[in-house]
Amino acid sequence: MEAYVRGIKGISGFMNAVAAICLTFIMLLTTLDVILRMFKTPIVGTYELVGFMGGVIIGFAIPMTSWVRGHIYVDFVIQKLPPGGRKAAHTVTRLMVIAFFVVAGLNLIKQGVYLYRTREVSPTLQLPFYPVVFGIGFACVVECLVLIADIVKISGGKYE
Repeated sequence: MEAYVRGIKGISGFMNAVAAICLTFIMLLTTLDVILRMFKTPIVGTYELVGFMGGVIIGFAIPMTSWVRGHIYVDFVIQKLPPGGRKAAHTVTRLMVIAFFVVAGLNLIKQGVYLYRTREVSPTLQLPFYPVVFGIGFACVVECLVLIADIVKISGGKYE
């Protein structure tokens, strides 16, 4: 199980690095576009690229954010529970979130297949939509694996 936990952390870290690179590219692209607009030569497709990369940033950052517990966490009720109750509450909430991300991931993959089959592309740059949708669906799968690793850590007493 230790190898599983390390592997999921590595995948999450890689995805987070991709998100960081996309965020940096968005900042550079937007800055350059604003500067070039002053000279009446904007970068064509900036809006589309920012939209595509925004989806990648949000989707790919979720697993690592969960890993480091960077989400808002209100635990004043859970802290009053005995250790066994806290473990149970943490496990049940993780299972509920896994169910959500399984449904979200499956629907995103279905949508990606639909977009692939219909060959739908962005209006300006003619970039296909399906790679981003598949990427976010993959991020949902990785998030499920992160949450399973959380459950492993909870059951092993290494969570709190």
